[in-house]
Amino acid sequence: MKKLILSLCCLATLSASAQHEFTIQAKKPVADIQPTMYGIFFEDINFGADGGLYAEMIENRSFEFPDALMGWEAFGNISIATDKPAFERNPHYVVFKAPTHHDRRTGLENHGFFGMGLKKGLRYDLSLYARTHGDKATLRVEMLTATNDTIMRKTLDMAGKDWKKYTLALTPNVTDGKGFLRISLDTKEGVDLDHISLMPSDNWNGLRADLVKDLADLHPGIFRFPGGCIVEGTDLGERYQWKNSVGPAENRPLNTNRWQHTIQNRVFPNYFQTYGLGFYEFFLLAEKIGAAPLPILSCGMACQFQNWDLKAAHVPVNELQPYIDDALDLIEFANGDTSTKWGKLRADMGHPAPFNLKFIGIGNEQWGEWYPEHLEPFLKAIRAKYPEIQIVGTSGPSADGKNFDYGWQEMRRLKADLVDEHYYMAPEWFRSNAARYDKYPRKGPKVFAGEYAAHGKDRRNNFEGALSEAAFMTGIERNADVVHMATYAPLFSHVEGWQWKPDLIWFDNLQSYRTPNWYVQQLYSLYKGTHVLALTENKQPVEGQNGLYASAVCDQKAGAYYVKIANTKDTEETITLQFKGAKNLNLTSGEMIYMHAALDAENSISNPTAVTPKTKPLTVSGTAMEVKISPKTFAVIKLK
Repeated sequence: MKKLILSLCCLATLSASAQHEFTIQAKKPVADIQPTMYGIFFEDINFGADGGLYAEMIENRSFEFPDALMGWEAFGNISIATDKPAFERNPHYVVFKAPTHHDRRTGLENHGFFGMGLKKGLRYDLSLYARTHGDKATLRVEMLTATNDTIMRKTLDMAGKDWKKYTLALTPNVTDGKGFLRISLDTKEGVDLDHISLMPSDNWNGLRADLVKDLADLHPGIFRFPGGCIVEGTDLGERYQWKNSVGPAENRPLNTNRWQHTIQNRVFPNYFQTYGLGFYEFFLLAEKIGAAPLPILSCGMACQFQNWDLKAAHVPVNELQPYIDDALDLIEFANGDTSTKWGKLRADMGHPAPFNLKFIGIGNEQWGEWYPEHLEPFLKAIRAKYPEIQIVGTSGPSADGKNFDYGWQEMRRLKADLVDEHYYMAPEWFRSNAARYDKYPRKGPKVFAGEYAAHGKDRRNNFEGALSEAAFMTGIERNADVVHMATYAPLFSHVEGWQWKPDLIWFDNLQSYRTPNWYVQQLYSLYKGTHVLALTENKQPVEGQNGLYASAVCDQKAGAYYVKIANTKDTEETITLQFKGAKNLNLTSGEMIYMHAALDAENSISNPTAVTPKTKPLTVSGTAMEVKISPKTFAVIKLK
């Protein structure tokens, strides 16, 4: 592997052998860069919520799966009941009664999601709701390793025939990624149990701390949630309904996850949504990581890939009012005064201040005539009541073609504020489409590249995909007057529970790793700047000629210039960066942050840093410099 070599000198001593000269017009920015330019998109696929970002370690904690004991291994005298439940919308609970012999036991085991990740020395908080059959009862609570060895054991005493919450702190003395929990009856008196929860003490508002950090370190400007296809549902009955995802977590009803059976070679019949990670938590997370929230709601159309009979599967336009009300009520929940119904609920949940919602999306990947017909009444109602809210429509699931063109035509007619484009394509497509937005209309709706990823051989998160995306993103950046948002997709994937790949962040029960694609996204976010500068070679944008891609921005707040270069060639390239137009410009310091690896290189749980950026300081003077970019390299030149 060749080492990246970089040398700089002032203009008077530049080598005459430079192969390329990039001219950067430093005086006149050509476009503003939106704070929302680079962000993240969350959908509950690949066990991204329950079993992933949501830190709950118990599967089927409220016994509401269609098989009420799915996720549990029962032994002894166990039954399920619904008489006088603790929670109206989660009516099932488990009944423990004394076993039929003194040498037998009654209890349950839960192995969580592909096992429980137990960390030595970390406290885990067990909580449950119980009512005793007699005056009192005692439970034995145990943490065990994957090989059935007891890590620790405690007892929990309960008393009273009314439902009451009990808690217990558990701290294992070993680390095991496949541990499990056992709860058994330690008295002859029986007990009813519901909403059995186990949370790591380092969780952030119910979310897994390491995965929250993976998101925060991206410095995203926009956060799209909760989907994606789960917004549509295989049928409308299982679409994601935000009102079911707020209020006390114990009383949020279960929903089937449409990704249970959608990917036929990766079926997970136990994949459900408890809504523990709901809209309130999504808004909190957006606030935590500094991203503008972009919630997506159903337009009254189920997934069109799975429903070809439009009249049977979708809501007629004249029956859309409940869906429109959901959108209006969501804006009130996010921004409304605490005197309003939904603003009060937000305050009651712990956030009196508004979430400052500015965007809302209606529909996901709909296409054809039915979608604009469904979208139009949403537009009218939202603009009449909340004219400050920007509305995101969609051009469908494809990057081009008849339906794509029709979708854009209708979004322009309806004057949507942004149009969501999706493209999952081969790395070659990304490299050959860096000029995609050069000729888009400069007026009218702006582009939201809401779901994209390079899908190479075996759909792996290798460096070829990341480098191709980096090359393509120079075209997004160059056209910041057209593209206002861009989010890679999907976001999370459990290494054992995946259904779709590639994905930005992979994790198991103990740790996560960031893909090469993650680092590309981070570099664009960290160095997005405030304004685009024109960068040309021979008066043309650098968008793939000779295998080179480039864009330039300035950050007027930081007093810096950032030049991004992707060299997809097999040869080292020497490039002169010539800054022109700015009076008294004198570049005084700089560094190169670069990614260079074999195209098939990738990160993993066992080697999470195989492909990561490296930094090289620069000695800078004057208005021009020469850089050498190694083959198959993405580089950010940072100058002050």
